[in-house]
Amino acid sequence: MKMSIRTPPRLLELAGRSLLRDQALAMSTLEELPTELFPPLFMEAFSRRRCEALKLMVQAWPFRRLPLRPLIKMPCLEAFQAVLDGLDALLTQGVCPRRWKLQVLDLQDVCENFWMVWSEAMARGSFLNAKRNKTPVQDCPRMRGQQPLTVFVELWLKNRTLDEYLTYLLLWVKQRKDLLHLCCKKLKILGMPFRNIRSILKMVNLDCIQEVEVNCKWVLPILTQFTPYLGHMRNLQKLVLSHMDVSRYVSPEQKKEIVTQFTTQFLKLHCLQKLYMNSVSFLEGHLDQLLSCLKTSLKVLTITNCVLLESDLKHLSQCPSISQLKTLDLSGIRLTNYSLVPLQILLEKVAATLEYLDLDDCGIIDSQVNAILPALSRCFELNAFSFCGNPISMATLENLLSHTIILKNLCVEVYPAPQESYGADGTLCWSRFAQIRAELMNRVRDLRHPKRIFFCIDNCPDCGNRSFYDLEADQYCC
Repeated sequence: MKMSIRTPPRLLELAGRSLLRDQALAMSTLEELPTELFPPLFMEAFSRRRCEALKLMVQAWPFRRLPLRPLIKMPCLEAFQAVLDGLDALLTQGVCPRRWKLQVLDLQDVCENFWMVWSEAMARGSFLNAKRNKTPVQDCPRMRGQQPLTVFVELWLKNRTLDEYLTYLLLWVKQRKDLLHLCCKKLKILGMPFRNIRSILKMVNLDCIQEVEVNCKWVLPILTQFTPYLGHMRNLQKLVLSHMDVSRYVSPEQKKEIVTQFTTQFLKLHCLQKLYMNSVSFLEGHLDQLLSCLKTSLKVLTITNCVLLESDLKHLSQCPSISQLKTLDLSGIRLTNYSLVPLQILLEKVAATLEYLDLDDCGIIDSQVNAILPALSRCFELNAFSFCGNPISMATLENLLSHTIILKNLCVEVYPAPQESYGADGTLCWSRFAQIRAELMNRVRDLRHPKRIFFCIDNCPDCGNRSFYDLEADQYCC
């Protein structure tokens, strides 16, 4: 049955569905099928597990990309296998039908209703077009000598075993490695034996990886096994490292050698813009090694819940790669006994670009705050500032507010409740806290109308966690 583009979309859809019921569906039939019917009919065939129809449709796919991920969220491993079987026939024969344009099998996450929206858009767009492109479709050249099919996937390695879809896919890719490129933009390693991780990384085109997150309590000897792969991720833009520990069996000499091997890989990362390091114990006394290997200007730097030496902070303030930071997060780094002059220098360097600053739980006390105030007051692009967990007095808090109050772009500010809010036993005195908040509210509003200012108390009597209160005395979150 030949269908005209002038046929209303609903009739096209009904006609197409009748094709799915035809047990003798042939490639010649698909050659005449309007392009706009492929997405809804493919979705229908997938959900109904019409495996033979899927094999033929994927071989006649008239689009460059096949976004399969939203469909495999259904429990349809059989249908997924049929799609790969259909591709197999093309890959092994080396000849494809004349309509076939598929270059990318996309298994990355998109919105769940992607196929429905796409199908409706295709139908509406085709129905509104008065004319179909009359350019004849040329025969597809033989696949041999052409670019291999690219398979995009997001790898989330969090269990000892992979889910059945990823297991089947990786086995399929491994057996056809000369005919396929396996690409991954986002790699998350959240808990899997490294021997399994290694076998997967060997199949992936590492140049394609743009974001990596490692959060699985590695010790340094395991990090050394990952290090060579990191150096090949030349388009990496974002790196997250969390819970990296120094094994007690590693000597200081071995630690230095391992850290050197790891940090020198950053010399190859010319696209890195965002670096997150949380609970990374090997940084202590070695931050300069990492910073000296950075080849790009970072936009985001977060070093949280780590132990740093005063010399590490000094090296950070002197690093040329941090002069254009938009986000700086040093929360959880104890600075109580350190000079904050390096932090002052650091803030002066990034004042023109800094938008987010987090100094929570740094243990900063009254005598240290004055060192950073002049530089902080010049961070005119700052729109979020958090200073919780620093034991400061009412006088110091007022001084701090008088410097931040001139920052007109500042939208969210979070400060600790001053020490005068607590009793001798560390318990919050609610009446005193309410009085202090009222005084601060009047002082702030005399200078400018604040957007959102919150005060943090460390131990909520209801849940034991931190609670946040705005200037109006209403509890924000608990």
